[in-house]
Amino acid sequence: MARKPALSIEALTALGAAKLARLVLDEAERSAPFRKLVSAALAGRKGPDAIAGIIDRRLSALEKARGFIDWEKARAFRDDLAATVTVMSNELGEVSPVMAFDRLLRFIATHESVFERIDDSSGRVQDVYDQAITAAGAVTPRLAQPDAAQLPARVMAALGNTSHGYLVEVARAVADHLPQETLRAWDADLGARQSAQEAKAHRNHGSNVSQYREIRQIIAEKLSDLDGLIALEAKKHPNLQDTIGVAARLLEAGRAQEALDWIRRPTSRRIAYLSAENLADGMGPDNDPFWRRTSVEAKILEALGKKVDAQALRWSALETSLDAGILREYIAALPDFEDFATLDRAFAHAFSSRHIYNALAFLVEWPRLDLAARLVIARRSEWEGRQYDMLPKVADAVAAHHPLAATILYRALLDDILARARSKAYPHAARYLAKLEQLAAGAAAEAGTLKAWAHHEDYRAGLEKAHGRKSGFWSLVKSR
Repeated sequence: MARKPALSIEALTALGAAKLARLVLDEAERSAPFRKLVSAALAGRKGPDAIAGIIDRRLSALEKARGFIDWEKARAFRDDLAATVTVMSNELGEVSPVMAFDRLLRFIATHESVFERIDDSSGRVQDVYDQAITAAGAVTPRLAQPDAAQLPARVMAALGNTSHGYLVEVARAVADHLPQETLRAWDADLGARQSAQEAKAHRNHGSNVSQYREIRQIIAEKLSDLDGLIALEAKKHPNLQDTIGVAARLLEAGRAQEALDWIRRPTSRRIAYLSAENLADGMGPDNDPFWRRTSVEAKILEALGKKVDAQALRWSALETSLDAGILREYIAALPDFEDFATLDRAFAHAFSSRHIYNALAFLVEWPRLDLAARLVIARRSEWEGRQYDMLPKVADAVAAHHPLAATILYRALLDDILARARSKAYPHAARYLAKLEQLAAGAAAEAGTLKAWAHHEDYRAGLEKAHGRKSGFWSLVKSR
């Protein structure tokens, strides 16, 4: 089979200007975004004002538009926006960074009206705005010093009254490249804006206070002003404070006692994390990243000379969460040759846990697939096929060396799909049945005299008897 010719600058140059021009022209006629790029490149021969003129016309149209964009036009719209960002960052950015930065800001400021005009559940249009923010950060180091000094004013003028969060993201992208005196001036301006808004009682006037505070914390971090960053954090509502992050920074700065005070501050997060295994085990969500809080607090205790307390905290957290990361930290802090007994103790705890999905996830992550397979077999009647976020991955992981455990999980998944007549999942069900056929001999050999175990032929006969009328499923099985 002939290899495809490699594309490179050298290979394309060898085609000659006329051939390349024809290829470019043909593609420009087919693709509006590509035509935009070519037009900008041609305009660049006349200088930055010509490129800016093309961009400004597109931005003006984007700012004025109000009509909803139908789904069939969404991709072309996204591609057009992406081409506009490319022209701003590449064509204009190369010849006039300050003009490119201003237009990138102007583009980013259209996000609120654009998101109202299109269903962006896929996040593809948002990706284009993220690219524009990244481009703004990349342009910043090329700004002349007077332009860099004016950058915060430009950012605030374009985004200071928006509430989507892009103000903070732009600030984060550019802050690394600004001189310290510019950052200090920006912090002072934000502090004045924050005080003015906080002084107004009406709720609507305070909508951007949190953004101003977050940018000030970004600036404080760039200025290595830990006390300033912490002072801003302390003014937040307790439920919004990043107690873990502050404690970690204080620990790194050698201020362990202050770090301990912060890590132990009570919080009640409004946004919580619920893992697939916690959901399967009927457990509540974690209000904080449990492993991270434990990890930081244990390291603080060690820094304070309380190694016994640190290890006790880690083990207690392990018993509660069955988190492999916590166990690794516990073992790393042990004296030599004590890790084997500790591992045996941890695995025994996992086997005795009533939270079988957390235990299974722990053993797979460690990884001890042999023990995970033993757990599957030992608790074989308890696995629920509707836990499809977790069980297929485990079944695939253990299938090669533990066919019986994989069979138990694939059967649970398949039985659930057919019992609930989940027709959209029938392709998965057909795949699971094919997997079961491949594993049949190995599972039978491993099952031995396992009580109440149905061999594959009997299991399939039972499926045909119970679900023989589900023609959509059986047609997929026959087609495999």
